[in-house]
Amino acid sequence: MTAPFDLNDDSVVVVIGTGAGGGVVASELARKGISVVALEAGARHLPEDFINDEWESFGQLAWLDPRTTSGDWRVAKDFSGLPAWIVKSVGGTTQHWAGASLRFQEHEWKAATTYGPVQGANLLDWPIEAAEMDPWYALAEDKLNVTRTGNRPGLPGNNNYLVFEKGAKALGYKEVSTGRMAITSRNDDNARLMCQQTGFCFQGCKWGAKWSAGYHEIPEGEATGNLEVRPQSHVARILHNEAGKVTGVEYYDANGTLQMQKARIVCVAGNSFESPRLLMNSASSMFPDGLANSSGQVGRNYMRHMTGSVYGVFDKPVKMWRGTTMAGIIQDEARHDPSRGFVGGYELETLSLGLPFMAAFLDPGAWGREFTSALDHYENMAGMWIVGEDMPQETNRVTLNHDVKDKYGLPVANVHFDDHPNDVAMRNHAYKTGQAIYEAVGATRTFPTPPYPSTHNLGTNRMSENARDGVVNKWGQTHDIANLFISDGSQFTTGAAENPTLTIVALAIRQADHIAREMSAQNL
Repeated sequence: MTAPFDLNDDSVVVVIGTGAGGGVVASELARKGISVVALEAGARHLPEDFINDEWESFGQLAWLDPRTTSGDWRVAKDFSGLPAWIVKSVGGTTQHWAGASLRFQEHEWKAATTYGPVQGANLLDWPIEAAEMDPWYALAEDKLNVTRTGNRPGLPGNNNYLVFEKGAKALGYKEVSTGRMAITSRNDDNARLMCQQTGFCFQGCKWGAKWSAGYHEIPEGEATGNLEVRPQSHVARILHNEAGKVTGVEYYDANGTLQMQKARIVCVAGNSFESPRLLMNSASSMFPDGLANSSGQVGRNYMRHMTGSVYGVFDKPVKMWRGTTMAGIIQDEARHDPSRGFVGGYELETLSLGLPFMAAFLDPGAWGREFTSALDHYENMAGMWIVGEDMPQETNRVTLNHDVKDKYGLPVANVHFDDHPNDVAMRNHAYKTGQAIYEAVGATRTFPTPPYPSTHNLGTNRMSENARDGVVNKWGQTHDIANLFISDGSQFTTGAAENPTLTIVALAIRQADHIAREMSAQNL
């Protein structure tokens, strides 16, 4: 085994973050014979470590470092230190994701062209053609064992799905299934155990049936001898030389000691909060506004998807928590159809929360008969989640809060978000749709719930054809610094209606291929 690597080894690629983007880039590069050091702020958690209890799991996996929020979104009032639930662990948020793995639709790569001008939205076409992504999507689907792709069967439907499907079909919806999930649906040749339908999937899959960068991707990269993962390593800043090339990173190790790892190339994959925060915290006299920020777009255009939930109460038990949490989707409303009063579309996906989270998120601060009677009927509830394309806005942004510091003395991220009128119109349409679905199958009560801290963090280092419009080019390479890449969802130009993980993985495979090619050509 070659790893571990020396701190002074300037031939390594340093990858910051080990989630869907960083974990895949690191592993793919290692497979190509390239030396990689992956720095992860969190600890290692394997399937046997996961806790099948929501609050405890939250304490184990969530990124609980301080953050602040502002804007008109309800999260700023109710969960001001938690703009999103993301994970601090080797594997990043793939440790506690639902598994929904959807390709972007063709028009979503070209939102500015398709939708035309939308007042107040900073829309831009991706500098990538839809057809260019097809082979990369296929590779990502094979890597993730995505159901209903590559001859892999779909997952069975649980009760929550059966209620959802019956209501959808009663309303004439056609595109209804248990979806494309990165969850093994049959006993597999690559020794992944198939889904055991245990439920409470968000807390991490105890069986390892759901793909995670943490326990699938990273170990495969480590097995090559070319990847060293350093957990509990919090990166403080990225360093550069007088020529403006990055040369390494400073990070605090598990003991809180400041270390410096030299690098040939740096790939940043810390999620849409930590990635721009790191670029801004790396400001220097050469880059006074932070690295890769000549456009002023670092931190801007934060998107989190238009979300919300709808729950229905029935006169018989549903026990929605049993079975795969999000194996259920209606895709008919994901089309672009401005006659509905908004651009872009949305997906409806099955969802169940456990009682403690249900109590926290149903309506924070609420109490009294209506609230408690809803919880009394928990066994008889069915639930769905709305996920739709939200509009990028320059003013929705991550900035440094110099008044609040983390335990290393670094300014924390402030996340500012205001709903765009298009998001509000889409959410209201989706609420009505969700309620109609449950009413069509005899719900005695239906109630929409406001968005809770979402996990789909997108934008803030977006891709653009022209350097003035964004932060990275079509390969995720920063416009300003040739050997600095962004490898996570922060490079998204627009959000589309689909859960983003499959696209993050496909872009990461493609980026690793590009980096390896450019390294062998001595361009990097």
